[in-house]
Amino acid sequence: MLWHLSLPAIALALYLIGMLARVTRSAMLEALEGEHVTVARSRGVPEREVISRHVFRNALGTVLTTGGLIVSTLLVCTILVESAFGIGGLGQLLELSSTTKDFPTVQAISLIIVALFMTVNLIVDLLHPLVDPRVTLGSRRSGA
Repeated sequence: MLWHLSLPAIALALYLIGMLARVTRSAMLEALEGEHVTVARSRGVPEREVISRHVFRNALGTVLTTGGLIVSTLLVCTILVESAFGIGGLGQLLELSSTTKDFPTVQAISLIIVALFMTVNLIVDLLHPLVDPRVTLGSRRSGA
């Protein structure tokens, strides 16, 4: 039964997986150039541990932010994929409501999409200090 959704899922995720892989690669290459990586290697830390503990942890913030944007993009792209593959769902309802000028339904669906977008961004912002201890929640002002 779920095999009907395989092609729409592939169409939806293929571009976004490529984008996440590219961002992850560039963040990892940037973190590899850090001075702490050179120090860890000179101390004889195994390469696997250098990659997992030092490089990936520093690149995870960028990957997390991009992942949040990708989830938000999936919400919008789902509307296009539903229309292209003729799948009944929120996207088809939005398309039908906009062509029949049912503005309250269009507004409600838009509100749902914006609320989900904001929720995903809030979750990413709350997870960021857990990933990178240098980032803190709130603002600290020194001396006033």
